[in-house]
Amino acid sequence: MDLFVVRGSTPLSGEITVAGAKNVALKAFVTALLTDSEVTLGNIPHIGDVVAMGEVIKSLGATVDITSHTARIHTPKKLVSRVPLELGARLRASSLVVGPLLARVGNAMIPNPGGCRIGARPIDRHIQGLIRMGAHIRYHSEDGYFHAQAPDGLHGVTFEFPKNTHTGTETLILAAVLAEGTTVLKNAAEEVEIDDLIGLLSAMGAHIRRSGAREITIDGVPSLHGARYSIAPDRNEEVTFAIAAAITNGSVVVHASQPKALDAFMTPVLAAGGGIQMIDAHTTRYFRKRALVAGDIMTAPYPGFMTDWQAPWAVLMTQARGVSTVHETVFESRFSYVQELQKMGAKIAFYDPAVTNPEAFYNFNWGDRVNGHHQGIRITGPTTLHNAILDITDLRAGATLLLAALVAEGESFVHGVAHVDRGYEHIEDRLRALGAHIKRIKEGDI
Repeated sequence: MDLFVVRGSTPLSGEITVAGAKNVALKAFVTALLTDSEVTLGNIPHIGDVVAMGEVIKSLGATVDITSHTARIHTPKKLVSRVPLELGARLRASSLVVGPLLARVGNAMIPNPGGCRIGARPIDRHIQGLIRMGAHIRYHSEDGYFHAQAPDGLHGVTFEFPKNTHTGTETLILAAVLAEGTTVLKNAAEEVEIDDLIGLLSAMGAHIRRSGAREITIDGVPSLHGARYSIAPDRNEEVTFAIAAAITNGSVVVHASQPKALDAFMTPVLAAGGGIQMIDAHTTRYFRKRALVAGDIMTAPYPGFMTDWQAPWAVLMTQARGVSTVHETVFESRFSYVQELQKMGAKIAFYDPAVTNPEAFYNFNWGDRVNGHHQGIRITGPTTLHNAILDITDLRAGATLLLAALVAEGESFVHGVAHVDRGYEHIEDRLRALGAHIKRIKEGDI
């Protein structure tokens, strides 16, 4: 296994181009299962999760050819309907294949999905919608599979999600495009990544539109055709590089920037002392405008402050004057990185925000919350972080600890980099291009 060795306290400066969005690429691969014509996808990132999703759809009969950043996917008229357990357990997004399989094959066997250890992440909201559309679904604990059947096909339905769900919205979109009749999804997720999925499906012949606030309408069609489509840049990467510039007191120009999708991030960054210069519609320079000051954020579904940004934000706040707070409302367990930052000298304490009706307020199922977990942290700064031996437990925590190592004094050893490789393309090479002192070595070479 690999690890990163990072020597911090160096300002990052230069230019970087954001890679294609992980959270679109994975869904785009699944979308190719909806047709037996070739789908060509551009701007595909070279990351571990894309490789894993490629293995998932290949196990169902698809052929996947990736050259440079372009993927050509072709699926046969007859698909395999069972996702191998070892593949599904590696990737949460593997559950998305259930819709295309039910639409084209009439049955599906998908394992209880895996991926990052971020809370319970149940798929009950997805299952409820599919059942309303005519599917018969049972979970068999003895084999770890959801067994789904739709012998008479799927039909349109009006379905309101009890709580906002990004993946649930995508699951039902993918099931509805070939269903008979019209499907209306209420309390649907509004993320820009879903808009990109809608763009791809529309290019393939789907009839789908945003028909109201948090409402998506899909008119089912008999079949879809192939298409060429280039996916959008990854806004999570842009946030990572923006914070890297601010915490190291550097200056990073980001190409393929998406400022319109980052309002919820840019507003608190500017208030905290970060600098943002719009060079043109797709180029943004990030830097530190003045001494950083504390700020409070609360995560929320789009257009709110994204849950994926709160861990990198916490590193930024370790360098800010005053006491900052982070209130996590999307997941019931997303502070695994805190003890690693504490190893580096960060002053972070857990607390429980005052919430009158947590069952209704939080976006996760309140009953899934583990006793002793907290939904808030307080960060006191500024703090001079020092080097440490660090362990990554999930993708965004990995980016967070790299950011901390970049600003820390001394040389840090960061283990578990496979988590970072899942979502960031050649991150060490790109950081080195900005002046970072970082190298990848084998565990035994320390």
